[in-house]
Amino acid sequence: MIQNEQNFVPVAMAVLLHLLIFAAMVFAFDFSRPPPPITPLAIQASLVTEEELSRPSVVEPDPEPQVQPEPEPQPDPAEQQRIEAERLKRQQDLEREQERIREQQAVEQRRLEQEADERRQREQAERERQRREAEERRKREEAELERRRQEAEKKRLEEIERQRQENERRREEAEEAERMRQLQAELAEEQRRLDALNSGDQQRYIFAIQQAIQRNWVRPASAIPGLRCVVEVRQIPGGEVVGANIVSCNGDAAVRRSIEAAVFKASPLPEPENPELFERNLRLIFEPEA
Repeated sequence: MIQNEQNFVPVAMAVLLHLLIFAAMVFAFDFSRPPPPITPLAIQASLVTEEELSRPSVVEPDPEPQVQPEPEPQPDPAEQQRIEAERLKRQQDLEREQERIREQQAVEQRRLEQEADERRQREQAERERQRREAEERRKREEAELERRRQEAEKKRLEEIERQRQENERRREEAEEAERMRQLQAELAEEQRRLDALNSGDQQRYIFAIQQAIQRNWVRPASAIPGLRCVVEVRQIPGGEVVGANIVSCNGDAAVRRSIEAAVFKASPLPEPENPELFERNLRLIFEPEA
């Protein structure tokens, strides 16, 4: 019981001290600022044994109360409003300055773009002028080349025409000379033919062919007395027959075929005594003897 009474006083003093410290901390807290970090209190303690507790305790004097720091003064709301207003004004001034700088940059950008566009237009106009000059120069050169080409072509055509006329004159002279030679040859040949005809060689030549055809003719049963047919005979030099055609005949088809067969059988036909009397195309009258 004595020990409990002796321990009650220090315990009560310690509890009271902690309450005072807690109250000072609550009233000194600044709600407008973030709370400072809590620093743990350093409490010194010592181990007490039963022997020490059984000994009469010496009442120690009360500890000297600690001086609590004065709470920081709360800021004035009007001052805070003034500070906030100044901050807003500085922010607005900064935004206006930035906007002015952006406008200046935009104006400068437009000026640079306009200058660049004007420079491009000048360069394009210069290129267009150079292109037109080059085009006009090219057209002049082409016109000059065309004029020279036309002059050269005109001279060439004139030379060709002159040469053609000269060649035509020579050709006409040669053709005239050839016509005269051929005419003379034809006249001479015709004269020879006339001489041969007048000599009776033509009649003997035709009669020999007619006799050769009649010897090779096989008289069909339909042949009538007084048969008379006109036959065209085509031959080549040497008397070989290459064609036979009945022009007119008073016989039937069998008679016509028999006469054509006789012509081919008589090939080669007799040749004339005078070569001038040879004719490729002969017209003969076939009148067989009864």
